[in-house]
Amino acid sequence: MVVLEFSFLTSAILFFIGAFLITYFTIPKIIGVVEYKSLMDNPNARSSHQKRTPTLGGISFFYTLIFALFFLKSWDNYDEAIYFIPGLTILFIVGLKDDLVVLSPYTKLAAQILAIVFILMNDSFRIHSLNGFLGIYEIPSYIYYTVGAFMMLTIINAYNLIDGIDGLAAVVGTVILILYTTIFYVTKEYFYALVCLTLNGSLMAFLGYNFSSTKKIFMGDTGSLIVGFIISVLTLKFLALKPSVYNELPFLLENAPIIAISILIVPLFDTARVFTIRLANKRGPFSPDRNHTHHILIDYWGLTHKQASLIIGSFNFIFVVFFILLASTSTDVILVAFLMISFIILGYIFYRFDYSFSNLKRKIKMKKKVDNIKDKVIDRGTAKHKIE
Repeated sequence: MVVLEFSFLTSAILFFIGAFLITYFTIPKIIGVVEYKSLMDNPNARSSHQKRTPTLGGISFFYTLIFALFFLKSWDNYDEAIYFIPGLTILFIVGLKDDLVVLSPYTKLAAQILAIVFILMNDSFRIHSLNGFLGIYEIPSYIYYTVGAFMMLTIINAYNLIDGIDGLAAVVGTVILILYTTIFYVTKEYFYALVCLTLNGSLMAFLGYNFSSTKKIFMGDTGSLIVGFIISVLTLKFLALKPSVYNELPFLLENAPIIAISILIVPLFDTARVFTIRLANKRGPFSPDRNHTHHILIDYWGLTHKQASLIIGSFNFIFVVFFILLASTSTDVILVAFLMISFIILGYIFYRFDYSFSNLKRKIKMKKKVDNIKDKVIDRGTAKHKIE
């Protein structure tokens, strides 16, 4: 066992550093090609950036993961590495095309379903029971496939939707992967811990460029679909862990589903909130706007992209730690009640202000008018004072 853990720690360092270096040194090459071919992301009315910016940063995630999976296959128990590759390839192709030529939401949805099928085919991800969560124990196969596919689709699209400002998707992804790395290391699921570390190495290398003012690049749908897919797979595996391994985790067995939701609180809450607003306004759930939580922090609270991303990422981490502490002694019913209260409070904080796009533009124009009037008053006062 000691030899196995030493081997894992050595591999963990190599995979993390290797992924970081591969991503760090190849992204400038991607930026060069994107700029040369003029495949830039053009800002529009909803964009949070003002100038044309290279996209396709997610390409680096794809080839880094594929390269890593070749070596990671010696750590899996059910040939999981082979089942990752088709899903990653499908989403890479679709994400790349969407970054170059915008695809319809239904085309992307069909591709996501196809990618998910490969994961659900592997017995390693089969959820046999919820171990008493809300009184649910045994889960029939048809329910597992239906709920599992829906859960993965939700996570992939929720993560894709938070990629709206510099750093946010990478920061939130890093927090989620750190949490899952810890869970899978403690439960001795070393293959998944190494997958987390590999992707985290890529995200951290990418983050430096995403925050950069001179070598900026976006991950695009190519990246967000890949990262969202990996996170959805990790969540499915977390819920499929054998009951015996939960003895090593600091929370009750029945509370695992709530812990999974708390880990994904940022993308899930933001998606639920935005979809509710759009449907209430009789618009499609995937219709674009600036009602996302990160837009509110920037447009109304005046935060920079980096500040908003770090605040949201810190909130995600603190929220999970709080729920893990609760889950160590509280029952699942109490945790569900706490989660619902948290959603209501967060929803109220953002709902009490009118954040529709039309009102946002109107308030911004009004603020500019007020500022202009103030400037004129000050200028007149200064001129009058000079005359006197």
